[in-house]
This record gives sequence, structure tokens and C-alpha cells, in this order.
Amino acid sequence: MLIRLRDFDERLLAAMVLRRRPALDRSFGLLTHAGGATSTISLALLAAFGLIPGVGSHAVLMLVVTHVTVQLMKRMFSRTRPELPVGFGFLATPPDRFSFPSGHAAVSLAVALPFIAALPASAGAAVLALTLLVGISRCYLGVHYPGDVLMGWALAGAAFLILF
Repeated sequence: MLIRLRDFDERLLAAMVLRRRPALDRSFGLLTHAGGATSTISLALLAAFGLIPGVGSHAVLMLVVTHVTVQLMKRMFSRTRPELPVGFGFLATPPDRFSFPSGHAAVSLAVALPFIAALPASAGAAVLALTLLVGISRCYLGVHYPGDVLMGWALAGAAFLILF
């Protein structure tokens, strides 16, 4: 079963990478930074220190819990970054050598969930769409398998359900 899942993960990643286009390369290259440390920490701290008081403290807590969990899991599983098809390389610099789970996917959704819960439905849907695109960008750029991203999202969702 695990071999089948790994094979599916590799095939799905290859299908995404083989469909790269210059405009998408640039768009996903920019978008992926929304899930990086600078963006997520800045957003959580801005919210915590006055932007949106109740949401901010939840966003900071989600950020810390999810980041620590991701880092522990990365070292526990030690899954290496994807091997891409011949002629293709990473379009983003991986922050470390471990792939599973995706920290960008986990933390971007973790910080976003308190906002999504507090915002009107249409605004919350837009924020959710943005965070899902961050996860997809990680695969498109070649630095994560789809399963890494799914686990990142699952961790953020579980943290939100447990903490709130």
C-alpha cells in the first residue's frame, strides 16, 4: 500500500512539473513566499499586536504549534526532496533537505484558519483559496510531493480543531 501511495505521489508530481509554463513559473514562484517564514510570522504578529486582536493570538499559537510539529516530523521521517524528471529542477530554494510534511503548506493554512473563521464567508473563501494555492505551488516548483502538501494541510486542520 505504501509503495502504491509513493508511486502515485511521484507520478502526480511529475505530471505537474512536466506541465510548467513560464507565466506559471513566475506566478507560483511569487505566491509560494506567502507560506514562508517572513510572511506568516509577519501576518500573525501584525494581527496579534492590534490588527485583529482575537484572531492574532490564535494565529500566533497556530503558527508555533504547527511549525514545531512540522519540524519534528521532518526529522522523524527524513523524506528527501523530490527527484524531478530529467531536465527539470527546483524552481524555488528548499529551506532544508527534508520534504515531508510541507512546512509552507502547513503554516500558511495554520495562520489563515483563524482569519477564515472570523471573516465573512466570501473573504474567508478567498483566503482559503490563496493558502491552497501556496501548497500547490510547492509541488509545481518541484520542492514537495503532493502527499507532503496534503499532510501539511492535515496538520494545520488538526491543530485548529484541537486548539479551538
